[in-house]
Amino acid sequence: MDKFFKLSERGTNLRTEVLAGIVTFMTMAYIIFVNPGLLSAAFGATPEAGAAWIPALATATTLGAAVMCIAMGVFANRPFALASGMGLNAVVAFSIIIGLKVPWQVGMSVIFVEGLVILLLVLTGLREAVMDAIPLNLKRAIGVGIGLFITFIGLVDGKVVVANPATLVALGDFTKPEVWVTLVGLIAIMAFMAFKVKGDILWGILVATVAALVLHVTKLPTAIVAPLDFRTFGAPFQTVEGGGMAILQLFTGALAPTLLLFVFATMLSDFFDTMGTVISIGEQAGFVDDEGKIPGIRNILTVDSVAAATGGLFGASSITTYIESASGVAEGGRTGLTSIVVGVLFLISAFFSPIIAMIGGATPITAGALIIVGFLMMATVKDIPWDDFENAFPAFLTIVGIPLTYNISYGIGLGFISFVLIKLFHGKSKEIHPLMWIVSALFVITFIMPLIQKLIGG
Repeated sequence: MDKFFKLSERGTNLRTEVLAGIVTFMTMAYIIFVNPGLLSAAFGATPEAGAAWIPALATATTLGAAVMCIAMGVFANRPFALASGMGLNAVVAFSIIIGLKVPWQVGMSVIFVEGLVILLLVLTGLREAVMDAIPLNLKRAIGVGIGLFITFIGLVDGKVVVANPATLVALGDFTKPEVWVTLVGLIAIMAFMAFKVKGDILWGILVATVAALVLHVTKLPTAIVAPLDFRTFGAPFQTVEGGGMAILQLFTGALAPTLLLFVFATMLSDFFDTMGTVISIGEQAGFVDDEGKIPGIRNILTVDSVAAATGGLFGASSITTYIESASGVAEGGRTGLTSIVVGVLFLISAFFSPIIAMIGGATPITAGALIIVGFLMMATVKDIPWDDFENAFPAFLTIVGIPLTYNISYGIGLGFISFVLIKLFHGKSKEIHPLMWIVSALFVITFIMPLIQKLIGG
């Protein structure tokens, strides 16, 4: 095991890797409950009809995550965990299935095809070439921006920050028990870190769980196991209303142009969300070399691309590399054994999801952990040359763009476009990698996509 996973070489051991896997799972277990609930809105004409699909969607979500986490551990040997991605699942449910009024199988076909396209880009070396073309300071900014994003998610999940129609966001209501569960978890992690307790984040989550039970934010489960339901599996190849396989509607149906546009849009989002996640966590784990590259990146990207297609195939929406993997890295996870542990826990949760709901279903319990992880990812901000406007301003836009648009790829797009423009204005177009021109142009298209859709529709 030591030789296969390179435990000694990477300065880790079996105990650390298992602990890191548990922590990673705990911080992303919410997807087991959030993803089925969100997607179910698009699977039935009424809330009751949609709810009937939740067992099937839960099976797809947990098993899809389990398979791809284990694949990442075996084939890439990196501590990156995967599950159905937030954001893209909303696009599938509300923009594609509900918005275009197509069968849910067609929506999953969009994800299946975009995963295959990304896989093709990986196999041809183009995806890796794009990552290598990104300036080092932008890569650093991506990690910092995602750190702020994670912290923001934690503050929102923990009700410490809430929506406000006048100011967009505001301080939460401290009479709410969710706020106190978040603060108890956060303070506990801070204390465990101060006393250098191994597994500080995990212990903090457990303390928050106790607080959540006492304050009735969560409750003990009434059931132990839940049956598996495979109705969504093979979604692109299921027969849909009107006859024929769902995937054929992407190329032959009346909405084919719009659906293919969504293939492109989801591909771009998936592409850069993963890129940002891998770079930032790789930086945190010490995988990034002096040139800003991660050795063995192709294996990581191959598994991630297959995961996207698998998500569409299983009916779980796009499965992607999770930024919450940073929590396991913060615990010392450095090998694929971490992601395998996560995969095994997802597999177990497929059968015992009511128990996991007690923790993963109550977001304030893991909110403190997300806030701490976001802080840990801020470290590289010191390496950005803030006195160099040409490099610092694109980095700045990336950092603020990711949390303020609530979208990793949009923040990256703002940074890319501004980098190209600033270099062009300074007469330094030769310093712009050809792929940066192409990618920036694609981001411009993505940003004006609503206008394009309006023109096509009208």
